[in-house]
Amino acid sequence: MIKEIVKVHDKFSVEIKMGYEPRKDRKVSEFSIKTWLFIPSGLDINSSTYKKEDFYNDFNSNIRLITPTYLLRDIALGTHSVFNRLEEAFHKVANVPSAKSEANYEYHIRMFHIITRSALRREIQHILRNELADDRQYLINEYISNVKKIGRRYRDLRRIINVPTIRKEMFDYYLFGDEFMSNQFEQHSFYLHRGLEKRHHSDFEQSKTEIISLMREEIAYKKSNGYLVVEEKAHDKNRWLVHRRGAFKKYFEGQLLLSSRKKKEGVFAMQLLYSIAAGLAMIIGAALTFLFQKSLGNLTMPLFVALVIIYMLKDRIKDLTRLYLVGKINKRFFDHKTTIRVKGDERIGWCKESFDFVREDSVPLRVMKHRDRSRIIDVESRGVGEKIIFYRKLLRLDKTALDNSYGDYNITGVVDIIRFNVSRFIQKMDNPEIPLYYLKEDRFEKILGEKVYFVNMILRFKLDDQTSYRRYRIIFNRRGIKKVEKV
Repeated sequence: MIKEIVKVHDKFSVEIKMGYEPRKDRKVSEFSIKTWLFIPSGLDINSSTYKKEDFYNDFNSNIRLITPTYLLRDIALGTHSVFNRLEEAFHKVANVPSAKSEANYEYHIRMFHIITRSALRREIQHILRNELADDRQYLINEYISNVKKIGRRYRDLRRIINVPTIRKEMFDYYLFGDEFMSNQFEQHSFYLHRGLEKRHHSDFEQSKTEIISLMREEIAYKKSNGYLVVEEKAHDKNRWLVHRRGAFKKYFEGQLLLSSRKKKEGVFAMQLLYSIAAGLAMIIGAALTFLFQKSLGNLTMPLFVALVIIYMLKDRIKDLTRLYLVGKINKRFFDHKTTIRVKGDERIGWCKESFDFVREDSVPLRVMKHRDRSRIIDVESRGVGEKIIFYRKLLRLDKTALDNSYGDYNITGVVDIIRFNVSRFIQKMDNPEIPLYYLKEDRFEKILGEKVYFVNMILRFKLDDQTSYRRYRIIFNRRGIKKVEKV
């Protein structure tokens, strides 16, 4: 199964998040993703101005494990061994401090908080999407109750490790988790507060006091423990707070990041082709030399001129042959092959990717149908057409190796987070606003109209014999990305 989320990440970046869950009935699952980017010709993005290196610098990819799924209420109740594993790790590191028990202790702290954050996000989304008013109110009350239980249970664990055998560095990991958790409680409660105000006003009026009270309790707790909180006019403190939250996010999410080793694919085949091209040029050059030597004789001026010309031809033949053969082999090989590993050297799969510009007549008809180009676009691009980037990725996962990678938790697959930066695409854009005039009574008024560009992205997902297509439209101008639409 392949799941995708495409959204704006920041002013100049689109985030493409793809989740890959291997089939349970197969040891190995192979996922194929093909992407076509249709770019307006006016942006001057082509094979001469936009190289492979530029694309891979703009198309950054990070692969991590999918966060194990737990309900917020189960975490609060301590079922499914989430708190049990955490408490057991605390006792081990306190009673038998060693490198192994310390690593296990840090591992469970990081896993607990990333699982809790994921559960908070899903719970908020479920509440806001729920259509039953009675159930919404019940879920809101349960959310508040469960958050308080989780906070209380985690903070009670402090007494287990507040002992002489625990090094300060180990105790700091616990405090980092406590601060990160408190930030998550505050932020997700704010999301709930804002979401209810926008979507379910009656629930908002009924629950806003309890939600704000929960947030105030967390803010007071952070202040009492010396954790940073948002302040209205303390710019330096707020700057440090943003930095600290970003560091915590990377630290806890890093537990699920997978190590990868990337190498260029087809290096041996490429060198073999270069040798074949050189050998073919040498054969032709030698044959011509023997032919001219036989007809012109030895040590003559015409033979000397002929040998110079043959040498020049030999180099051109070698280069042309290389270009032809490399063009053919590039269609069969990918640009890179990345080995995906967990816990150092345990391999769970690999990923291949390639990039190229393609002509419109090489794009499958099914893709062009999903592109669904309007008549105005046809008129605009007549004679020059849209430039089309073709990016393909092939990913293989070993289900057995994946299951064994994190034995304590149920890992269902991996997620590939791609950040596509469009900064290079804006260099040839027109001004973001152009003057417009409209008639108001008996005079013209000047207003500014927004000038935007559209990049259409067609995704084709394939797992075994199942194929699906998605189309997204990136709307942006020189000031940045306006929005991403699913069409």
